Amino acid sequence: MGLVAPIVNAPMGGVAGGALAAAVSAAGGLGMIGIGSAGSTTLLEREVAYPHQARLRFGIGLLDWAMVRDPALLEAAVAAAPSLISVSFGDDWSWAGRVREAGIVPATQIFDVAQARRAAEAGVELLVARGAEGGGHGEPKVGTLPLLEAVLDAVSVPVLAAGGIASARGVAAVLAAGASGVWLGTAFAACPESLVSDSARDALMQAAATDTVTTSVFDVALGYAWPSKFKERVLRNEFWERWSGREPELAAEPDAGVTLSAAISAGNYRIAHVDAGQGVGLLTGVCPAAQVVEDLCAGAAGLLASWASLAPRRPAGSSAAEDVAGAG
Repeated sequence: MGLVAPIVNAPMGGVAGGALAAAVSAAGGLGMIGIGSAGSTTLLEREVAYPHQARLRFGIGLLDWAMVRDPALLEAAVAAAPSLISVSFGDDWSWAGRVREAGIVPATQIFDVAQARRAAEAGVELLVARGAEGGGHGEPKVGTLPLLEAVLDAVSVPVLAAGGIASARGVAAVLAAGASGVWLGTAFAACPESLVSDSARDALMQAAATDTVTTSVFDVALGYAWPSKFKERVLRNEFWERWSGREPELAAEPDAGVTLSAAISAGNYRIAHVDAGQGVGLLTGVCPAAQVVEDLCAGAAGLLASWASLAPRRPAGSSAAEDVAGAG
């Protein structure tokens, strides 16, 4: 795609709007706009105006089950002429043909090797290996690195790594493993260009890696139609502590949804949820997206160059194992 940086921001619903997408793309990566659980064609058209006005490449992320409910979402996404359209959280990739016909790269998040093979065979041209460490919704089956390793061995299409990556070390690690790039959510969520509130940013900055949990209580309370296998990784809070393990009771308690909606509107994150991956503890400050891209790329390049400089030339008759041992 002609990117300078091998970085794509995850299309986080309610977080990754047009301003963030434009900032990431302007910095050399690919900015994605997320059309989440409460997304609409009106929202999509409003947010794509940012990268359009700046004449920047961008991508759009849709939810499979929401697109099935409202097919106009896919048509609106295609009409926006992005470089990439990602449709995730489903097992039907027939939409990929429509996207390819429009000259747009189709992508999807996958959670195991079998799903990766099926998606590639269906014509999806870019896969995102999303490990269990990732923030927001996913199917927490396998950690990022073992999933990436297995998927890279199983398919021939480019693969991005996602889940728990929030530092230059993480970027360097997955690039060294063979990923074509990284798909980052939490690392960009605290940026000033994101759609999150200042109080949500504060919650992210104060969190540690051990402060996240996977749950469906917020989806149940809000009445979102997320398939039950897709749990949401969020920062633990009082609402989760009260309702975790009591989902059937929560579904029958309308006042809980009212309370949660009011907390979201008020920015009360003791009750409202903040999506975050296990890399949240690596966030060091509220930085513009361009600075995040620069720091991740410069740091990763330095680490990879350091490894390359340590690796000695192999003497005749020596083994690769001896090279690695010598470099270490």
